[in-house]
Amino acid sequence: MEYHITLPSKPRVVSEDAFQGVYEIDALYPGYGHTLGNSLRRIILSSLPGAAVTQVRITDVPHEFATIEGIRETVMEILLNLKRVHFVLHGDEPQTVTLSRKGAGTVAAKDLKLPSQVEVANPDQHIADLSGNATLEIEATIERGLGYVSRDVLTKEKVDIGTIALDATFTPIRRTNYEVENMRVGDRTDFNRLRILIETNGTIAPRQALEDSIEIMINQIKAIIGFRESEEPVIESPEPLTPGEVELPVEAPVDVDPAKIKLADLDIPARVVTALEDAGVKSAAGLARKSATALKELDGIGDKAVEEIVAALAARGLALKED
Repeated sequence: MEYHITLPSKPRVVSEDAFQGVYEIDALYPGYGHTLGNSLRRIILSSLPGAAVTQVRITDVPHEFATIEGIRETVMEILLNLKRVHFVLHGDEPQTVTLSRKGAGTVAAKDLKLPSQVEVANPDQHIADLSGNATLEIEATIERGLGYVSRDVLTKEKVDIGTIALDATFTPIRRTNYEVENMRVGDRTDFNRLRILIETNGTIAPRQALEDSIEIMINQIKAIIGFRESEEPVIESPEPLTPGEVELPVEAPVDVDPAKIKLADLDIPARVVTALEDAGVKSAAGLARKSATALKELDGIGDKAVEEIVAALAARGLALKED
């Protein structure tokens, strides 16, 4: 009996707008609908990068439980409204946005002063209502990251007095779900049709979210193809001494197993550690097996992050793999 492998179709658009899309993949081998659907759903929710407010500084406000005279909202409500602003950050470097308003009126996200690397996807998002001669001056830090990160992880060091650290929800996905139904392929009626629904916050198109999640899955699977061969240590033979040259004793280096050095022990930012761990890199040894080019292909890792990684590895006597 001749055996044929049937490959699935490319995704097909069922319905689509700026925030929500429904897509179908046909002719999946029996059982692969749930296998692929569940995997894609988890990647869509956890591994697509986004931008969020991580720190806020409000003039004359010492902490988040304060109130501001002439402003209807409490400081806590203002912070929650700022967290509802959906930012698009071009690049990996943190950026600062500001707001300065005096006098009666409504303040919205469109009133923020943005650097060229930052955009706002929902400019009508309400921030605060001012009355009389009330003054509101805000300075907020926007960072890029993955998933949800608590403020304790984001702020490894103590923040300045008056600076309020926030929990950050970086994911641009509001909701995603999938369904699987049987379909006919040739003489068989038990092949799967996968239907995926994706709803975003407007900072990324739902179609792009699906394409990026598929690419992430492919890269993860490619990385584990084959078995790792044990690497034999390379012992370099010393160069011959010239006549009259005296060989000086050399101190033996401290033998530290790179596999036992955790990423948290390296002097790199928490956001970079999070991005590396999400990509499956858990130790300095695993990091040293990556090249600079391979690192830049990971979500959340840019040129600045690679420079920080190179410096941290060098401090441990390690280096990235050559491209």
